Amino acid sequence: MNNRKSGILLHITSLPGAEGIGTLGKEAYAFIDFLVETGQKLWQILPLGPVGAGNSPYQCFSAFGGNALLIDSELLMQEHLLTPDDFQAMPRFSAKKVDFDKVSHWKKSLLEKAFIRFQENRFNDYSNEYSHFLNEHGWWLNDYALFISARNYFGGLHWSEWDRGIKFREQDALDALTAKLKKQIDYQKFIQFLFFRQWHGLKRYANENGVQIVGDVPLYVSGDSSDVWTNTDIFLLDEDLNPTEVGGVPPDYFSETGQLWGNPVFDWPKLKERQYDWWMARLHFNLNMFNLVRIDHFRGLESFWSVPADEETAINGKWIPAHGYEMLSLIKSQIGILPFIAEDLGIITTEVDHLRERFNLPGMKVLQFAFTTDATNKDLPHNYDKNFVVYTGTHDNNTTLGWLNKVDGEEKEMVSKYFSTYDSIRKLVEMAMSSVAETAILPMQDVLELDERSRMNTPGTPTGNWGWRFQWKQLKTTQKNFLRETTLKYNR
Repeated sequence: MNNRKSGILLHITSLPGAEGIGTLGKEAYAFIDFLVETGQKLWQILPLGPVGAGNSPYQCFSAFGGNALLIDSELLMQEHLLTPDDFQAMPRFSAKKVDFDKVSHWKKSLLEKAFIRFQENRFNDYSNEYSHFLNEHGWWLNDYALFISARNYFGGLHWSEWDRGIKFREQDALDALTAKLKKQIDYQKFIQFLFFRQWHGLKRYANENGVQIVGDVPLYVSGDSSDVWTNTDIFLLDEDLNPTEVGGVPPDYFSETGQLWGNPVFDWPKLKERQYDWWMARLHFNLNMFNLVRIDHFRGLESFWSVPADEETAINGKWIPAHGYEMLSLIKSQIGILPFIAEDLGIITTEVDHLRERFNLPGMKVLQFAFTTDATNKDLPHNYDKNFVVYTGTHDNNTTLGWLNKVDGEEKEMVSKYFSTYDSIRKLVEMAMSSVAETAILPMQDVLELDERSRMNTPGTPTGNWGWRFQWKQLKTTQKNFLRETTLKYNR
């Protein structure tokens, strides 16, 4: 049996299309067709949640909700929830970069029209499906819909600044606000119905065509989220529900002061008391959403970098043990083989390696990190075994061409030992594809051989990220042929 496979890393937002942002519509289906045509078996994406400040998919208002901006309007028109007249005032959008505010303003008006039409004319068409969705997802959806509606009601304030009764979830206050905001809450539930309906249709098409979807689960959740508001006991918060400790990483390759994410960290003893119920729900939910799940910042399941909430950088943190072994043992007892990928980049200890190996989870190797030392570098293909996913780069890296253009000094000398700068992107792609690693993933930017202007994210910079989009006209026949031929050549 051949377990070797390859795929492409591309977030939904980066797809082409007329709506100013990638959606779950025809261009997503066309991308699956492209994957099939070039022999790819995997499509890796970033988290799909409703994004908050900075538009980061790693800072969402919910660990379970879907991003309304990804809902495809053309599909809604086909289902008569929108009409051609609704598109008459459609703005001109950039094909190269997402203007999140502009897209959000326009799409909100469309979705509100779709909701009115759904209530007036179309509800009976979907009544059984909609009722089933509300019943299946009510355990998180009710709280999320109230959270977003309340957040809008309180002028976009962080939930910790809401009226005391709502902030502390006093039942009488919650009941009164729920009654007051019923229409807004129903709208939020409808939006989620549309999102999940379109998502599962797309996933079904991918799977029917032999393409598996690799999802991404951030270790932490945003402090400004329905998850923290409804589960304050499983996070390290003070009596006024403000974080006492926040997450991040110590100084590393990306930053000499570390990264201060600001997310509240978990109270692992409390999670243990609750038999890890929130985590179990989250993992099962994501395994229903995706075929494989990448656990971002996997090392935080062994121990996590905890920084006092009043610190301005991540330097003065400390490592605190987590209960990842118990939690993963529990999910393994429920489902057997764990279809997870462990994002084990950064400062990795023997204990983290043991945790990953204990559950037979593939780790990650990144070729852009492979030339910083010597021939013993753990990211060089001759130094790792098959239970890894090898990447040329990730969403946090520069594009490979951008990286090659900037590499200098001893690192550049090391690169030159393995290949000349001529045609070097393709040499790096071949290095990934030919490696013993069972899985190879290429960012779409590297397939298109694009420079740093097409970078997705620069860690530590709060704005200007996540907006990159590709266009089909960028894809050359030679690039498509190279991808297909390299995939065949290395038995993927």
